[in-house]
Amino acid sequence: MRIQKLLIPIAISTATLTLSGHAMAETWKMALGDAAGGTQYELGTTFADLIEKKTEGEITIDLFPNGQLGSEQDTVNNASMGLLDLSVLAINNITPFSPTVGVMTLPYVIQGPEDAKKLTQGEIGEELTQNTIRDAGVRILGWAYSGCRRLTNSARPVASPEDLEGLMFRVPKNGIMIAAYQSWGNNPNPLAWSETFTALQQGVVDGQDNPYITIDAMKFYEVQDHVTESCYVFSMEPLIISESKFQSLSSDMKELVLEAGQEATTHSYDYLLATEADIKQRLVEEHGMQITQPANDEQQWIEMATSIWPDFYDSIGGKEKLDEVLSVLGRDPASQP
Repeated sequence: MRIQKLLIPIAISTATLTLSGHAMAETWKMALGDAAGGTQYELGTTFADLIEKKTEGEITIDLFPNGQLGSEQDTVNNASMGLLDLSVLAINNITPFSPTVGVMTLPYVIQGPEDAKKLTQGEIGEELTQNTIRDAGVRILGWAYSGCRRLTNSARPVASPEDLEGLMFRVPKNGIMIAAYQSWGNNPNPLAWSETFTALQQGVVDGQDNPYITIDAMKFYEVQDHVTESCYVFSMEPLIISESKFQSLSSDMKELVLEAGQEATTHSYDYLLATEADIKQRLVEEHGMQITQPANDEQQWIEMATSIWPDFYDSIGGKEKLDEVLSVLGRDPASQP
């Protein structure tokens, strides 16, 4: 009997510890603008898996793809106010909150994956992270790399800016991207991402632009026939965390979260390089999309679109900031438009 009496408090104590361990566990919500299958989802699931392993289950993450938690810009607001933990969103949708990030979306600044990696994972990327904390109350933890934005449409092959005549394109609600189309003589329609597929399906707009991976994930091949292999903007999606959430963590937990963000970023870059060519081939062979190369190595597109750079010097932090970015990319600022 004596032994039995001693075992009772031990059992109670063990149960209490177990319950308290579960009570400490947290489940974070992560918003994703894109559907499952794209680079946003790949980054999100990778980060979620890493966090669960690194924290030994103390933090788990539920993903809400396809805009279930609101528009991408809504998620920035909600994260800033501490109403949402995490979001993965197109870089152009954080620019309105932290304008200096716009240097990454100036047309033809980033010309491929290596350029994107140099900027996001170097001093420029760290500076932009600090700017988003200051300006928007969110912290960039990592990056998804989706690839060059390709113009698609349902009407005809497009090789030159003149071929855009009479076509209506959907663009994000982003001043730089709107201005790029206007430089080509086109007047685009700024529509929310959630409205894009339906607008294409119903003929409200004739085309849009996104990387091959996004075209595939969003099934745009069902409503688009033609792809112009353009690269006027390289699409990247920052993974952001509410700064108030981040600051509530212990120093050890902060370190684990930052590590997971960096590792997920590395995975995203490798994932793009490993999958893009196959996705492009599938869009052609399985879904019948026709790919057109821009005329004259895209030179006319480049000359017209880069003419808008001076219009955005003030918002990105001055011409000196653009010159710094170009120098990091190994390009002589004096030789640029």
